[in-house]
Amino acid sequence: MNKPEKKIKAHSLIGRITPELMFKAWKNVRKNRGAAGIDKVSIKMFEEYLDQNLLTLMGELKTGVYQPIPLRRHYIPKGIGKQGLRPLGIPSVRCRVAQEVLRLLINPIYEKIFHNNSFGFRPGRNCHQAVSKVIELTQKGYTHVVDADIKGFFDNIPHHLIMKAMTSEIADGKVLTLIERFLKAGVMEEGKLYPTTRGCPQGGVISPLISNAVLNYLDHTLGEHNYQFVRYADDFVVMCRTKTQAESALVFIKSVIEKDLELELSKEKTKISSSKDGFNFLGFFIRKGRLQMGEKAMEKFKAKVRLITTRSYNYSKEVVEKLNRVTRGTLNYFVTPLSCKRQFCKLDEWIRKRLRCMKYKRISRRDNFRLKVKALRKTGFLMCLDLFATIKAKLVGSQTWATALGTARC
Repeated sequence: MNKPEKKIKAHSLIGRITPELMFKAWKNVRKNRGAAGIDKVSIKMFEEYLDQNLLTLMGELKTGVYQPIPLRRHYIPKGIGKQGLRPLGIPSVRCRVAQEVLRLLINPIYEKIFHNNSFGFRPGRNCHQAVSKVIELTQKGYTHVVDADIKGFFDNIPHHLIMKAMTSEIADGKVLTLIERFLKAGVMEEGKLYPTTRGCPQGGVISPLISNAVLNYLDHTLGEHNYQFVRYADDFVVMCRTKTQAESALVFIKSVIEKDLELELSKEKTKISSSKDGFNFLGFFIRKGRLQMGEKAMEKFKAKVRLITTRSYNYSKEVVEKLNRVTRGTLNYFVTPLSCKRQFCKLDEWIRKRLRCMKYKRISRRDNFRLKVKALRKTGFLMCLDLFATIKAKLVGSQTWATALGTARC
């Protein structure tokens, strides 16, 4: 009888840390910018003595004496229509560089074992590919959707599950110790240090990789049971052919999440939907193989426009430039070959109305003739429909949407 083949784990990773790797990690951190941690050292301050800082940090990482400092707690609004605040843990610049070094070392190891239907925070993958995969599955008859939401995922991942996911692939004790130290670094809030016994801080450089490593178990478990799914970080949908299959899938997902991953599904946000009625995924509202901006995304965009086009301000070139940046960024994400222009036509009308109100300090249809579309364009105003046509023309032939396009018509 043949013995089972022994799994080969990655070892001697710390020895691969070089000055070149340190500098690459620094460049990635600088590119992503971000605020200072509790030590109040900004990216600019760290860069003033860059060579010395990187050399010292490399020595501490290689010898295993590096100790991360606690995170700085910062709260941001959860979003349009949501109550409460979302807690972020902001590491110091030095800790971000150290985490990025570890991420660069171990990411190639996990890329080999990650499931093909996982799209979040992975090189060469993005949100549009995830949405395209969902459309592709609906066209194949998987029209019933389990839209699952893990309650407070990043804040509640058990540390022992994180370390189990790490030790299953890594045999370097120093690397494992560093990861555990990052997890248990604690959070500083209003001068008080709070220990972190669960969770992976949102805001940490290595957090997305850790979340993928933990949820990789869910991915492969779903795959082994022949479930079709698409996951982007902790946001995932399971696609089924019938409602009965979707109901069985929901029971199975709940069992895996609660028993194996020791997490909890949100009762309010987890539901069964269908392609006929439509469902939300990654900001899009997907219905009958078509895509449009979801309600929350629309409200978020309008909230930004309202701040720029407040009637008490004066209509100026600066206002138009700010508005164009917001419009361009939003449409670059939400315009796809499967998008229809009707929604963006209405957005154009609404924005033009706000600009006219801003200029003439009133709401009146007569102002449509005083400040026509042609005149708005001359001031540099970027119309949603113009941008829609440009972006869509570029995307129609793209590989990302090639399969999902099918026979869909706008």
